[in-house]
Amino acid sequence: MMKTVHLAVYDTFSDWEPGHATAHINRPLWHREPGTWQVKTVGPTAEPVTSMGGMRVTPDVVLADLKPADSAMLILPGLALEADPAAFGPFGAKAREFLAAGVPVAAICGATFGLAAEGLLNDRPHTSNAAEYLAYSGYSGGEHFVYEPAVTDGDLITATGTRPVEFARAILGRLDIFEPHILEAWYQLYGNNDPAGFFALAEYEAGRTAATV
Repeated sequence: MMKTVHLAVYDTFSDWEPGHATAHINRPLWHREPGTWQVKTVGPTAEPVTSMGGMRVTPDVVLADLKPADSAMLILPGLALEADPAAFGPFGAKAREFLAAGVPVAAICGATFGLAAEGLLNDRPHTSNAAEYLAYSGYSGGEHFVYEPAVTDGDLITATGTRPVEFARAILGRLDIFEPHILEAWYQLYGNNDPAGFFALAEYEAGRTAATV
């Protein structure tokens, strides 16, 4: 059965922040179960949106039609909230719906600010770009702020916008897409630029290919 991860897209979404995660969810090369994962985009309407990098994206799904039962995770990239402070509101409400249903949510950079404003970070460990940054949301969860690149608390992943690889590692780990040693090798390569990770992944790929011949 195909499992779908939904990537939120809205005007000014930070296209580079979820890129490592979405690319390796869609790419089955090292998956534990190849051919079972896909990414679909979800927008505020069916109209195209423009990312911060200038890419135009036509959403696959309209937010109002998205149900937690139809998704394995909702990924929320950052955005330029100063351009339209209300733009994230419906996605914050949808994140609340997902968490209430026990479906994971992963937010990075400006999206963590949106979750804080929604009240979803008041009582759980989380991170963001800075504690002072989240304080401007008016939330009451400052005592739960963790100074780490990415934090996983049950079904919620939060990350600072400067560490998209750590964000991806948390997402891939939470979804259990890779076997643990493959996720470790993946991070060796993409997180640490360690050639040992490349060779471990190549060996795994070669072994899988040989097993199917």
